[in-house]
Amino acid sequence: MKNKIINLIEKSILTKEKLIALNLYDIEKIVKLCIKSLRHGGKVIFCGNGGSAADSQHLATELVVRFKKNRKSLSAIALTTNTSALTAIGNDFGFDAIFSRQLEALANKKDILVAITTSGKSKNIVEVIKKAKQLGVQSILFTGAKGKALAKKCTAAIVVPEKDTALIQEAHICVGHILCELIEEEIF
Repeated sequence: MKNKIINLIEKSILTKEKLIALNLYDIEKIVKLCIKSLRHGGKVIFCGNGGSAADSQHLATELVVRFKKNRKSLSAIALTTNTSALTAIGNDFGFDAIFSRQLEALANKKDILVAITTSGKSKNIVEVIKKAKQLGVQSILFTGAKGKALAKKCTAAIVVPEKDTALIQEAHICVGHILCELIEEEIF
């Protein structure tokens, strides 16, 4: 069991080393986009499914409440939290519209969409990115190796060079924490 534990941790480290090598510029770009949005009265709007939904809620909360500093609240929301909206939209328009319909109601051109999908194939994420483009909202995608095509349709993207969902999610939350920390440092 110890060897398996060591192997899993080493894979995580290797994934993060690849993240640095391939995504450093993109991480910096994403941080700057979010800071610009927040400084100009915009908000950061997160969405994702499953574990990515949990990451969306986690990161929105870090911005609204605090990350490391006690400071003024930042405007952020996760489109995964309003169960009445999710179930009504799912029932009336289909699951593919659960995020795009909310974005249409809540977003303005000052906002930033952060969509998270390990596969890059989630139909509701594809739809919310299309809606963002229609609304003039910049979009950021956190995805894995299979999401390269969708990443090209976004303003910026983090493409984790992995196919293993757990490793992709670990990298996404790492980037999310970097995002929250640097936003806090720059704005406050």
